[in-house]
Amino acid sequence: MKLFSCPACDQVVFFDNIRCERCGHALGYEPRSNRMLALEADGDAFVSIERGGRRAERWRYCDNHRYGVCNWLIPADSPDLLCLADRHNLMVPDLSDPANQALWGKMEAAKHRMFYTLLRLKLPLWTRAEHPEGLGFKFLADDPAAGIKVMTGHDEGIVTVALAEADDVERETRRNAMGEPYRTLLGHFRHEVGHWYWDMLVRDGGALEACRALFGDERVDYGQALQAHYANGPKSGWQEQYVSSYAASHPWEDFAETWAHYLHIVDTLEVGGSYGMTIHPRLDRDGILTTDLDFKVYDEATTIEEIADAWLALSQALNSMNRAMGLSDLYPFVLSRTVIGKLGFIHDLVHGRVGQAAAPAGAAPARGTMAA
Repeated sequence: MKLFSCPACDQVVFFDNIRCERCGHALGYEPRSNRMLALEADGDAFVSIERGGRRAERWRYCDNHRYGVCNWLIPADSPDLLCLADRHNLMVPDLSDPANQALWGKMEAAKHRMFYTLLRLKLPLWTRAEHPEGLGFKFLADDPAAGIKVMTGHDEGIVTVALAEADDVERETRRNAMGEPYRTLLGHFRHEVGHWYWDMLVRDGGALEACRALFGDERVDYGQALQAHYANGPKSGWQEQYVSSYAASHPWEDFAETWAHYLHIVDTLEVGGSYGMTIHPRLDRDGILTTDLDFKVYDEATTIEEIADAWLALSQALNSMNRAMGLSDLYPFVLSRTVIGKLGFIHDLVHGRVGQAAAPAGAAPARGTMAA
């Protein structure tokens, strides 16, 4: 994600900031124009501030701002109470428990970053009111008294995320138990929303045959496939065909895992480009680990080859830095040529080069649009 600056004083600010430390102005993120705005109170709303004075624009914070979990803005004259990201929330945890609110805040931070990327890609973002299988989120806590343990997953547009996944110790415990090299809240969101986009862009978007040619036939029994995966472990030689061992369990999971990695990659490359990163190791005589990230990763003209080459250099540099600090690799995966081909399918899909428009008859127009 790109760096932002305070419009009132030009101080560098970040995506989740709510106050400029230099000039003291309140800050809010405006998703449609992809801007961070400096704000001054104006009655029951705010006006945006830039060097030289006020602007006529008036804004309100998303209603979830009062819980300290959202800094996104809504036009002051809008009837909406929730921002473009939070309007998809169907259920949040019991906020009378302070511990729940803290965990929910971590979930919202991950969810908002995911929505930033979806908006940058100009993908459809229908709610349940706009589409019978519109995207909705339920953040649920386990109920030990009833013996109910929440499972993270997707079902016909509803993404359920276990609140326990926001607890770092619990999530790490689960990661080790599952033998996973990587497990994050952001990864959960990106993976589960990938299942929804399979429905919207592949199933309903005329891309089934093209998708099956790369990822396999999703009509293979899903339950049996997962049982076999957990009973027998990943397929032998999965590294040559899949981005992760879990991706090898079923074509749906292969698609969702590849989708999640595509979002990981483009978001991180935008960060690198925003910082003006150039990687040119002195020992890299063949240019394999050399890259200049001065390109627009979200531009539809950017090729998957450019993205993959830049990612190889950046991820290797970041992994080496983590090792120097005694930390695990930031990106503990190797992308084979087959996997890069699958990432290329996702790249073409999100840019409208595979299948057809996914808009259902009578649905409201997609609201997933933002400026560069």
